[in-house]
Amino acid sequence: MLNMNLATRPLYNERLVQGGLLLTVALVTGLTIFNATQIVSVSGQARSLEAQAAQSEERARALEQDAAAQQRSVGGTELVGLENATREANSIIDRRLFSWTEFFNLIETNLPPGVMVTSVRPSIQAGGIRITVGVVGRRVEDLDLFMEQLEATRVFGGLLSRQEEVTDAGTYRAVLEGWYDPALAATGESPETSAE
Repeated sequence: MLNMNLATRPLYNERLVQGGLLLTVALVTGLTIFNATQIVSVSGQARSLEAQAAQSEERARALEQDAAAQQRSVGGTELVGLENATREANSIIDRRLFSWTEFFNLIETNLPPGVMVTSVRPSIQAGGIRITVGVVGRRVEDLDLFMEQLEATRVFGGLLSRQEEVTDAGTYRAVLEGWYDPALAATGESPETSAE
């Protein structure tokens, strides 16, 4: 009789191993196909963006050339005329911003008894509004008080008496010059320092 030991031969479940291998191969194949489609899609998008970038660069070059041609076509005299027109328009706008009502309210509020205003001339300049005020007063002290009160408003600054004379009636006539800037009342800065 023949003795066989059946336990010496190991038992493998080959179907389970083959199924696992097939599943792994299918998963790897699916991921490979997915990655390949993504690479193709991304490369197509990159080509599209490169084409758009090239078109944008070409358009920018064309616009730069057009702008340079426009600048060359505008002559020097046209630029000077445009500059003068701009300066005039800005001057008109600045004059519109000057509030005569506010200005005369400040003058009236700070006008001491015995002082009269005979003329007012604002001159709008780059540093602010330069004012020239003609006044007549009974005494020099009244004129000095008027200047002090105006400067105390912090809207007027650098007021000086440029011309003084005694009239035949015994009054004092003077021309005051200084700076006026109503925006400085809130900041506390004096007009003569802002004009510098």
